[in-house]
Amino acid sequence: MSFQDHFSTQAKTYASARPTYPPALFAALAKLSPGRALAWDAGAGNGQASVALAAHFDRVVATEPSTAQLASATQHPKIEYHQAAETAPMLGDGTVDLVTVAQAVHWFDRPKFYREAQRVLRPGGVVALWAYELSGISPEVDAAVLRFYRGPIAPFWPPERAHIESGYRGIEFPFVELAFPVAVMELDWTLPQFAGYLRSWSAVVRYQKENGADPVAALEAELAPLWGEGARRITWPLVGRIGRAG
Repeated sequence: MSFQDHFSTQAKTYASARPTYPPALFAALAKLSPGRALAWDAGAGNGQASVALAAHFDRVVATEPSTAQLASATQHPKIEYHQAAETAPMLGDGTVDLVTVAQAVHWFDRPKFYREAQRVLRPGGVVALWAYELSGISPEVDAAVLRFYRGPIAPFWPPERAHIESGYRGIEFPFVELAFPVAVMELDWTLPQFAGYLRSWSAVVRYQKENGADPVAALEAELAPLWGEGARRITWPLVGRIGRAG
């Protein structure tokens, strides 16, 4: 599988409109790790998870194949960004305490990535893959978003999206499996902020390119009377796999 770039076009939107992962997730991963010296964040995008890892590890190596995403990445004194996909040739054998992949492993050549993770992880090192499901706001809003997700933009989702819908349970995972911690992202957003998040979806961008129209505009108008004034609490459940190297 070659690198599939679904996010360079909207890299700046992605950096500003995507929700952030809960700090408790990174605290739990750091606790599971055999040390706090080095973490590798693969498919790092704009560095959202990389920055959170830097709160717990002395050094974070973040790899991302997209030039546009790297250009939007958050700089941090503990983080080294490199342009790469599933491999990290800058890392030595058996040197890494934790390998993470946030919302990206379904795009990877996974056998290639797993070989690299097993190479760089120290004995007892941990690999964590996660993604987030559709948001939850209210029954009425959620129903409208689900109709949008399954309706006009459905043909524009790449087939790899099915891996997120299954919580990565259907993918191979050659590690000693650990329980994935219960984790939920929560934010208070206005409707325009939520619409901006929807416009960062790869299927929405593909729809716009093919049809020359913004599919989110009609949904935003539909949601306006359901949303009301001001911000609403939005939640996204996290799903994923965690394992330990032998």
